[in-house]
Amino acid sequence: MKTATIPSLRVDPGLREAAESVLNKGESLSSFMEESLRANIARRQMQREFIARGLASYEEAQRTGVYFSSDEVLAELDGMLRDAQAKGGHR
Repeated sequence: MKTATIPSLRVDPGLREAAESVLNKGESLSSFMEESLRANIARRQMQREFIARGLASYEEAQRTGVYFSSDEVLAELDGMLRDAQAKGGHR
């Protein structure tokens, strides 16, 4: 696969020093920046998917008229947690 470059990034010297101060042994600033970029892309994708699921749920509730209270949802989540813990999950 052919690689591409990302525009250079100008930052305050303090930010560069802070980034360099947390590098793991053998890690380069470039690899740290790439890892950070990948993590933020994944986080934003998850946020968008979460919002999309929430909007779809809202539309379904409006369409069907079926709504669930927060108490009902929390009770179901508590039950799921208890079931997972009973099957050997950790808390």
